[in-house]
Amino acid sequence: MTVEPTRPASRRVLGTETLLVLGLSLGRSAVYALVSIAAKLTADGPLSKQTAALNTSQSARPWLDLTYQLLGIVFALLPVLLAVHLLARDPGDPARTLGVDLRRPGSDLARGAGLAALIGLPGLALFWVAAQLGVNATVVPAALPDLWWTVPVLILAAVQNAVVEEVIVVGYLVTRLRQLRWRLWAVLAASAVLRGSYHLYQGFGAFVGNAVMGVVFGLFYLRTKRVMPLIVAHTLLDVVAFVGYALLPRSWFDWL
Repeated sequence: MTVEPTRPASRRVLGTETLLVLGLSLGRSAVYALVSIAAKLTADGPLSKQTAALNTSQSARPWLDLTYQLLGIVFALLPVLLAVHLLARDPGDPARTLGVDLRRPGSDLARGAGLAALIGLPGLALFWVAAQLGVNATVVPAALPDLWWTVPVLILAAVQNAVVEEVIVVGYLVTRLRQLRWRLWAVLAASAVLRGSYHLYQGFGAFVGNAVMGVVFGLFYLRTKRVMPLIVAHTLLDVVAFVGYALLPRSWFDWL
């Protein structure tokens, strides 16, 4: 039996692969966000008087709504599995390449919590400034009905967002762009601008805040080669935003 040797993928193949992965995931979200912000800017009334709702209900029937929510979370994770599968063609374990293994749970949790604090507090200040300037829509982090499964689904949605964004926009994209021999500043800029662009439906303050977050997370990954702390940080930020909005009095969030 003759076994053909494995050939390294060409730059053209890697470039096409990267575009396809992004087109199936957050690149597609960025395009929809661009259309959404264009629609808001051309609608009657200022941007600050319009709403950007996250985690919305999909059906008036609770059991069907829960089904849709869980299916959305599961299918959103498929591009992550695809990215990891494609990275498996490279030498080494893709989990170690991305730094999503469980070798350092204590360190990952501690670093993740630190990153969440570093990003979260200035992020709140930036959202407040954006609201005062009228360059953000009114953000509704959670618009699900008050049911027994609401909080668990919001936590799962936070984990899903963190895994999808950090694995694809940081781990996968940075790895592939470095293999494509992009300059370091261009890699960071591409990752940060992509992160900001798929948040544009919330407004320009969200774009700037998430782009800055993208630079910080990109630099962290380039230094540590670990995505897991980024997943922890992102999950904590989204859990606080989603669950906090669902449980706390609405008057606390008038500034959004």
